Amino acid sequence: MRTWSDHEIRRNQVRIERIGVIGGGLMGSGIAEVCARAGSEVIVHEINVEMAEAALGRIEDSLARAVDRGKLETAERDQALGRITVSTDLDRHSDRQLVVEAATENEELKKQIFADLDALVPADALLASNTSSIPITRLAAATGRPDRVVGLHFFNPVPVMALIELVTTVKTTDETRDTARAYAEGLGKTVILAKDRAGFVVNMLLVPYMLAAIRMYEAGVASAEDIDTGMRLGANHPMGPLELTDFVGLDTTKYVADVLFEEFKEPFYAAPPLLTRMVEAGLHGRKAGEGFYEYR
Repeated sequence: MRTWSDHEIRRNQVRIERIGVIGGGLMGSGIAEVCARAGSEVIVHEINVEMAEAALGRIEDSLARAVDRGKLETAERDQALGRITVSTDLDRHSDRQLVVEAATENEELKKQIFADLDALVPADALLASNTSSIPITRLAAATGRPDRVVGLHFFNPVPVMALIELVTTVKTTDETRDTARAYAEGLGKTVILAKDRAGFVVNMLLVPYMLAAIRMYEAGVASAEDIDTGMRLGANHPMGPLELTDFVGLDTTKYVADVLFEEFKEPFYAAPPLLTRMVEAGLHGRKAGEGFYEYR
């Protein structure tokens, strides 16, 4: 596998200091936080004032926890907060050098966001998506700059998880790839490179595992608790597959599975009937208060 030397990366690197984040949910607020802690000036876009205030609240709470745990000094927290602005005005992104889309996992919505950003940000700006499953080429096609579009897939919780998947398309230039990689590594993250296939690296492996656990539970092979305990203690996983599905969200898991099945037509990517019924019943996991377990 090809690796790049520091010299090769620096040769084309553009210093990125002004970041935009579209969507201030769990992922977007986490991305904004790590970018601000690394010294970037960040604007977080949300669709209304209430959601913008909620995004800022999430960032403040996360930074407070970092201080409480001794991971961050109070002065560093204040400096990071001072670099973050939340806004409902997309035009505020007109001077951004890199914009990371972290909206709901919906392809049509993401395409519209990319088209809007393409008409707004400078011609040399990079556009990135935090999608966990949608091929980047489809999103890049909504712009007039497919050579400057990449996937930057962070993992939840963003301030804690060390990985970023950097996804390039057949049109992404080497300069774009190197600049995005250098910025991601500057956040203190480990970067792995993935080709533009639905699910990239992690979800191509992880989603079939989660679906297999659901099928086991559906077939009565073992209880949810025993399936999860088996994988925690038998495979040294920090979280069992059904616990993980609740954490990710059953609706999100099904959406990603459907995208993977559409791409590859492999049966192990097909959503089990139980997952479909639970999503239809609103049992979406932790965020809904109930999934394979209850969260009250």
